[in-house]
Amino acid sequence: MSVLSFSLLPHRSVIAVGGPDRIEFLQGLISNDTTKVAPGRAVWAALLTPQGRFLNDMFVVDGEADTLLLETERERAPALAKKLTLYKLRSKVTVEERAAMEVAVVFGAGAEKVVQIDGAISFVDPRLAELGVRVLAPAGTAAALLSARGITAASLDDYDALRLSLGVPDGSRDLPVEKALLLESGFDELNGVDWKKGCYMGQELTARTKYRALVRKRLFPVSVEGALPPPGTSVHLDGKEVGELRSGSGRRALALLQTEAARGPGPLTADGVQVVPAIPPWMRLA
Repeated sequence: MSVLSFSLLPHRSVIAVGGPDRIEFLQGLISNDTTKVAPGRAVWAALLTPQGRFLNDMFVVDGEADTLLLETERERAPALAKKLTLYKLRSKVTVEERAAMEVAVVFGAGAEKVVQIDGAISFVDPRLAELGVRVLAPAGTAAALLSARGITAASLDDYDALRLSLGVPDGSRDLPVEKALLLESGFDELNGVDWKKGCYMGQELTARTKYRALVRKRLFPVSVEGALPPPGTSVHLDGKEVGELRSGSGRRALALLQTEAARGPGPLTADGVQVVPAIPPWMRLA
């Protein structure tokens, strides 16, 4: 029986950015260094408001000739494509949605070795190797391609359980649009920001937050001892609000919490249910 599983990610989609200026164009907009993208090697990045607040997350991967592919949220892909088109100005780039592509993820022990998949573009998740390999394939083909390699189909909830246990955000499910800050959301430790690449939109606030040690809240993985309250439910400590729940499944979730509250003895509660935070190995706390 295969130790590897795959899940289709129907909530993710693909945008293609082509043309001779594609690398320089994205370099001035997003939080990571597009010059580091190579076949089989992607970067994770965010597009921010000028005030440094989250707009979109994306994996940037090398596509066919003269094209970068952005794997991003499906529902918000049209708005992202439109915004990128507005920023083109005189840049020699093209921006188009690739609705005829789908996204899957292979996870489990040894998943990082499953990188070359004929008929698809694949790359190890640049955030954490434990999150497996992302696969971009023609729509309707990913399941067959992966099953042919002996990889077992799993539900999205199965993959979500892994993601939540590791404390990794999933787009606007965990990062409120025009509100979330990258350094509260793990982008530094999870390789979503390059500090040497130069200017990009929202860079000033992101850098100030880091170098002035202004991070007071963080996104933590939590478990709940009872029925999981819905996203947005406030988390309390001794009657005081110290954060809120974000995405969740089963008895696992992510929660934005004041770091002191997350590290303290608790107990934390949300809608009367006890919430137990964990500090994942990758997270660095001051």
